[in-house]
Amino acid sequence: MTTTPTSTTAQAHRTVEAVWRIESGRVVAGLARLVRDVGLAEELAQDALLAALEQWPEQGVPANPGAWLAAVGRRRAIDLIRRSRTLERKVEELGRDLERQDGVDPDLEAVVEGDDIGDDLLRLIFTACHPVIGTEARVALTLRMLGGLSTAEIARAFLVPEPTVAQRIVRAKKVLGEAKVPFEVPQGADRAERLGSVLEVIYLIFNEGYAATAGDDWLRPELCADALRLGRVLAGLAPDEPEVHGLVALMEIQASRSRARVGPDGEPVRLLEQDRSRWDRLLIGRGLAALDRAERLSGTRGPYTLQAAIAAVHARAATAEDTDWARMAALYAELAELSGSPVVELNRAVAVGMAESAEAGLAVVDDLVAGGALAGYHLLPSVRGDLLARLGRDAEARAEFERAAGMTGNARERELLLARSRELE
Repeated sequence: MTTTPTSTTAQAHRTVEAVWRIESGRVVAGLARLVRDVGLAEELAQDALLAALEQWPEQGVPANPGAWLAAVGRRRAIDLIRRSRTLERKVEELGRDLERQDGVDPDLEAVVEGDDIGDDLLRLIFTACHPVIGTEARVALTLRMLGGLSTAEIARAFLVPEPTVAQRIVRAKKVLGEAKVPFEVPQGADRAERLGSVLEVIYLIFNEGYAATAGDDWLRPELCADALRLGRVLAGLAPDEPEVHGLVALMEIQASRSRARVGPDGEPVRLLEQDRSRWDRLLIGRGLAALDRAERLSGTRGPYTLQAAIAAVHARAATAEDTDWARMAALYAELAELSGSPVVELNRAVAVGMAESAEAGLAVVDDLVAGGALAGYHLLPSVRGDLLARLGRDAEARAEFERAAGMTGNARERELLLARSRELE
């Protein structure tokens, strides 16, 4: 079978995309250390990506494609510095230093494997997730710079127009520049706050893949995979941060259920009805190991470590009937006290309803209804419908399921809720 030029080009483009997913964060991070501007670094890295798309189909994929991209990006940086009048005084010295570092074949490992690459990646993660940027912009910028996703891919993943994502990314870069956010790893009291922002962004990405808030698909596995990769990278860069390992543990254990969470036609399968033989034991093992590490690093469990401990209760139960609901209710109570979140309290209501009685769970839910904090949250009437159905109050339960169906933006979840309403007719 002969290979046509068209197929060779397509294969080269697929290789570029695969390499970019893996190496983009490193390339951008290394360039950001040189130019001290993450927005500019990302543009230089995009130039290198375009060069690869143009040259690799004709010249072949280099032996070390990541090093090739890094070398091209560095040359673009040198050219930019030379042209910049505002940096004239630095051109001669900085240009010589860069050329000495860059004066090797782009296939050589030394171009990208310096002592600072880990630090550079950590700096880039903290910069892209800086709280000075809005949440949606942080997510988009992180997926663009560290996840290697194109603007179109991010737009498809979150079901928003591509120009909207492009505007978020441009605005985020502008805000970082105007705020003069330093390209550094924060220290002291600022580190904990900034780390919280980083973890929030990664978990938001994972959650959108794990239970899509809108659209026709219940799962978006690519987003889960991107978040897991970012979490694992962060755990390697910050090995002494317990909450980083707690988040990785949570995502590993939740991701282990992915194959069992959808039926043959893509319909959602509820947790207690899942075929647990389809859960990924490798991911569960990795998650439990990360949870153990998080708990050993800190005597006080943070919110992600607590959520991972809750997920572990499910993972350790061979069947739904074996679930230790009393322990789960206690863990949710601990998490609710720590976070003060009404969503956590709603989850505690489910655990209480299983550990004690449907009446006890309904009492917790009705307190939330009276408080009004979750008035627009579709899982509130969904959980209430569950508890009412267990109490034999079918007409009320049907109304709650229909109310929940009208509030969700996900088509698969809407059909599930309506089906549960019909079952009670």
